[in-house]
Amino acid sequence: MSQFISVFDMLKIGVGPSSSHTLGPWRAAQNWVQKLRDTNLFGKIDAVKVDLYGSLSLTGKGHATDLAILLGLSEADPEYIPIEDIFTIVDRISVQKEIYFKGGKIVPFYQNSIVFNREFLPFHSNGVTFRGFCKDKEIVTETYYSIGGGFIVQENDTLEDEIKINKKNFPYPINRAKQLEEYCERENVLISDIVFKNELEIHNPEKIDFELHRIWDTMLECMYIGCHTEGRLPGGLNVKRRAFDTHQKLIKDTAYTNPKEWITAIRSTEVKFREILKWVSCFALSVNEVNASLGRVVTAPTNGSAGVIPAVLMYYLVIENHDADFKHIKQFLLTAGEIGSIFKKNATISAAMGGCQAEIGVSSAMAAAALTELLGGSPAQSLVAAEIAMEHHLGLTCDPIGGLVQIPCIERNSMGAIKAINAAEMALETDPKEVKVPLDKVIDTMWQTAKDMHKKYKETSEGGLAIHVGLADC
Repeated sequence: MSQFISVFDMLKIGVGPSSSHTLGPWRAAQNWVQKLRDTNLFGKIDAVKVDLYGSLSLTGKGHATDLAILLGLSEADPEYIPIEDIFTIVDRISVQKEIYFKGGKIVPFYQNSIVFNREFLPFHSNGVTFRGFCKDKEIVTETYYSIGGGFIVQENDTLEDEIKINKKNFPYPINRAKQLEEYCERENVLISDIVFKNELEIHNPEKIDFELHRIWDTMLECMYIGCHTEGRLPGGLNVKRRAFDTHQKLIKDTAYTNPKEWITAIRSTEVKFREILKWVSCFALSVNEVNASLGRVVTAPTNGSAGVIPAVLMYYLVIENHDADFKHIKQFLLTAGEIGSIFKKNATISAAMGGCQAEIGVSSAMAAAALTELLGGSPAQSLVAAEIAMEHHLGLTCDPIGGLVQIPCIERNSMGAIKAINAAEMALETDPKEVKVPLDKVIDTMWQTAKDMHKKYKETSEGGLAIHVGLADC
């Protein structure tokens, strides 16, 4: 029985800068507090301590893991919290040294209440343990693992909810790309059609459309904010925002007042060939500059790779097809989500497990497949596009300078988007019967590469650019 992963699991709305190091720990903290409430331990707790392990510890400061823990314990929701409230909550905890829970409960929380441990837990490199105390006695301990893309698990999870979903009679159970291709051939439909029919087993059509609208609106707003915000990114690297200047040169004096008018404005500009690359890079940079400053993004499939999919989709809307509408956006997101889920099932989408190939590589593959479908490619050609995109990201390491999701992370989104478009164009000129490396094989290769990769290149800031270029050099 194949595991079912919804498109809404692969594309989540949350807060930057990292899905595995910010969103995951945030959700874990929320989950832990809810468990305390469910088991009637909440009223007994009078102190809380948190231990971070492995990659969560080594790059936790740069990835705002400590802030995410504070926000999660405060029971704020990353999907809906006003961005301006984030630092209000964090600053209040820092000054007052107390966590405020819903309902009025207050618990002391000091700077040393979060401990950064360098050692790795055996189950996964992103471990976090929550400890609850009553009168100095530890009465509850829970360990969570942030496994990439905002997904969290516990080592001994019963996975009851997942099993319940998987027992549903999905019309098209999918584990491997080959199965997906066979379904499409048998039914003579596109990848997005197969995905939509599976989604209908757990969501009604109106809900699917509503949530896909919300995901796209978040992506669009993120690009809009990034293109209209100048200055420098927080964190100490003093990185200048580049999307603003690039956008100013490209948009010139075209008039618009909101994100949807902005799309029309871009379509109305006379885009030269070289400017196409600049526009795509601008879209990708804008998202990840917002992500780096704790803005709201869509994990696609992670925060560190959040710029690739919106940049490629925006490319289609403003360059390839000026008549495109929500139908095309829906196709794109459904197809991209399914490709990402196949990578998650058979490899990883966590840089802490697989390096940056697991984030930018996967997002590029997702975008390439989706774009190919919109450009008229067959399902087989969409899978070829995903394979091409990933094949040329194999072995990409994760080596963020200063533990921040900035250098080289932001630029990599631009490169991933350009590669996705190139992969789609190549796939459209390819006879799938002549392809020597199927998508399933490249996914298996990626996973083997991830296992062979030295852990210092897996989001630890202990290898690559992270040690050869320091904060002082920037």
